[in-house]
Amino acid sequence: METKTKTTHTLSLPFSLLHLSLLLHLSIAFTPLDNHLISCGSIANTPVDNRVFVGDLTKPNSVSLSSGQSISLTNPNPSSNSIPLYQKARVFTRASSYEFEIKKIGTHMVRLHFSPFISQSYDLNTANFSVSANGFSILSHFGISSTVLKEFILMINVVKFELLFVPTNQSGFAFVNAIEVFSVPDDLIFEYEAKLIGPNGDEVFDNMSKQILETVHRINVGGSKLTPFNDTLWRTWIPDEDFLLLKSAAKIASTTHTPNYENGGASRVSAPDNVYMTAQQMNRDNLTTNAEFNLTWDYPVDLESARYFVRLHFCDIVSQSLNLLYFNVFINGFIAYKDLDLSSLTSHTLASPRFIDFVVDLDNSGVVRISVGPSDLSSLLRKNAILNGVEIMKMVNFMGSEDRSKKISNWVLVGSIVGGFAFLCVVAFTVLLILRRVRQKQKLKKTESMGWTPLQAHRGSSLSRLSEGTALVSPGSIPFAEIQLATNNFDKNLIIGSGGFGIVYKGVLRDNTKVAVKRGVPGSRQGLHEFQSEITVLSKIRHHHLVSLVGFCEEQSEMILVYEYVEKGPLKKHLYGSGLPPLSWKQRLEICIGAARGLHYLHTGLAQGIIHRDIKSTNILLDENYVAKVADFGLSRPGPCLNETHVSTGVKGSFGYLDPEYFRRQQLTDKSDIYSFGVVLFEVLCARPAVDPLLASELVNLAEWALEWQKKGLLDQIIDPYLVGKIKPTSLRKFGETAEKCLAEYGADRPTMGDVLWNLEYALQLQGNGRQRGAHEESGVNAQELPAARVVPRALSSDGGIERDDGDGVSDISGSQVFSQLITNEGR
Repeated sequence: METKTKTTHTLSLPFSLLHLSLLLHLSIAFTPLDNHLISCGSIANTPVDNRVFVGDLTKPNSVSLSSGQSISLTNPNPSSNSIPLYQKARVFTRASSYEFEIKKIGTHMVRLHFSPFISQSYDLNTANFSVSANGFSILSHFGISSTVLKEFILMINVVKFELLFVPTNQSGFAFVNAIEVFSVPDDLIFEYEAKLIGPNGDEVFDNMSKQILETVHRINVGGSKLTPFNDTLWRTWIPDEDFLLLKSAAKIASTTHTPNYENGGASRVSAPDNVYMTAQQMNRDNLTTNAEFNLTWDYPVDLESARYFVRLHFCDIVSQSLNLLYFNVFINGFIAYKDLDLSSLTSHTLASPRFIDFVVDLDNSGVVRISVGPSDLSSLLRKNAILNGVEIMKMVNFMGSEDRSKKISNWVLVGSIVGGFAFLCVVAFTVLLILRRVRQKQKLKKTESMGWTPLQAHRGSSLSRLSEGTALVSPGSIPFAEIQLATNNFDKNLIIGSGGFGIVYKGVLRDNTKVAVKRGVPGSRQGLHEFQSEITVLSKIRHHHLVSLVGFCEEQSEMILVYEYVEKGPLKKHLYGSGLPPLSWKQRLEICIGAARGLHYLHTGLAQGIIHRDIKSTNILLDENYVAKVADFGLSRPGPCLNETHVSTGVKGSFGYLDPEYFRRQQLTDKSDIYSFGVVLFEVLCARPAVDPLLASELVNLAEWALEWQKKGLLDQIIDPYLVGKIKPTSLRKFGETAEKCLAEYGADRPTMGDVLWNLEYALQLQGNGRQRGAHEESGVNAQELPAARVVPRALSSDGGIERDDGDGVSDISGSQVFSQLITNEGR
């Protein structure tokens, strides 16, 4: 947004070195679990900014270098002020790599240091090469003639991380002087969505933690340069003066008081104290009228990248009291945040840091233009706007605009060819669609006969206690004051959990109903999509094995969800790590059966079905009677329509539980939930996490490890020691076969959740704790509530055939179909 009223006034900006020295507070030390600092081509250790870079010639245990493809090089003519870290380099004459051992799965920072020099053998200024990180290109046809630091933020989800250097041609070479690979706190880049700025500004980008981000600009607005010595994550922040369009419109603001980090917003990991202790504000000193104008910065960026991640840092150090500062934020001429009130974003605390994330669609200007200007909500005498810091990062693994245009052109050509054929298919497709709708109506009638009660949209209080099988009341808005009362004003002693969306509190409503209150970060719209998704999904469904939404609150910039309180908490803490009494095998089977019933209803209880997308042991809760309830529907998506086979969407989920086919193809079906549930089944059996990076490499991934033992027929060797000798072999065999089918590589080979439910109930029957039932009885019925039957059902065998059990645990295989309940049309 350009300046609204031009002015020719100038302003001197004195900023004494003495005052600056008062601002230099060192950030609290951070010790990363992964901390690989490599001085390439060196045998000596090199100290830099209170850290020590280890020479790669010393062969550190956690780092390996491919041999025979590189040489060590020393600068023969170092200058007197040369940085010691850059006096050595490793030159690669062929494709070569460094491999790093990773202890902490999660977000990492990767820095590559390049400082070319000339030796007798090589002129590093002529190098041209590419670099990939775990197979994904992060630098392409890269060449430099001066010192450059390339910094990337990326998710590392493997225990071996590889950086591969590849010369552009056979006679060329690559080089690097130093490498940093270290883990960063999980909240550096949130899983929350960021608002998309561009022509489609109402959209959100909800997959940030999966992106590879390359730092382009990191700016200390209104302040001086900050070196790695002054930053928790050893980052460099530069002043904003060179980017300001109209310097006379800006005035520096500063404080000597340390920022207030207590409200749970930004932290010293987000930015150093000094970023939040300085800012640029509107300069009104020489104005004779109440002219309105914006402060504007232009940050040049590379046109080859289609999208950029932009983080803006704010801290109100200019107001004397709360609710005085309202302003607007613009990016590339689009309104990014209207009537921004930092008081509401910071739990009504002054000088409390916050940051807001955006994803920007680049135009053809070659810059990211950021403006802040006064809001109409401000009084004439108090109109102001501030900005403390800016970070701009290239989204490396987002498809570039050139590639997109090529693909669009290709699709236009393909569309022209296919169009004629598609027309011929319309009539046939219409007939098929009508037939499928008829079948779907029949399916829904069967669903209702099984005791499932879809939500009826009645008006009324959202605080009503609901029970399965009763008329439903849709969750409604709960006043913020009532939620404050229920949680004793969000008392820290009532915190029962936290997650990506926010903190969860235990509360008691006025009618003595116990509830769980999930509070999003106050004032932030991060998590808005999850907030809306939970309300949408839970307003449509109702089931004994799904956590119920009591109500929600969206006032005073709050996003709060209120659920029924589930007494015993997540299944995970009853399996390992918390010291709680271990669950019996019967309890574990009943919990898995309950969760499967909830998911079966989720997949089939509505016409379109719902895919959960984040099935894991922390999202299966247990009530006071250990009855399982599936929770957390923030990532849920409607299933494919009648004429579709899948939903195309960005990959979401939790590492260790994520369906590999969904990850590869980005095509979501209910079979992705099946895979995740298979991981949970092995988690229940083995009582260990889905991923444990501290174990040996072959043990890290539970699904892969357990499958190997299952296929060997030795699953009993890896079960929870508490269960040894307590599981009947036939029950364990059936349970293992079911989990194995769930984890099939391709979704088409996985069973439905109804099939999984049927076999889990059969495993319970084989254990001797459930009644035997007929081959074609519906799995939705509670097996223990019915009289015993004489016929033992047939179920899934390890080779896909059908088992027939004669009642004594001995079975033989017959038939060619996978599940006996699919033999008749009446089965599910």
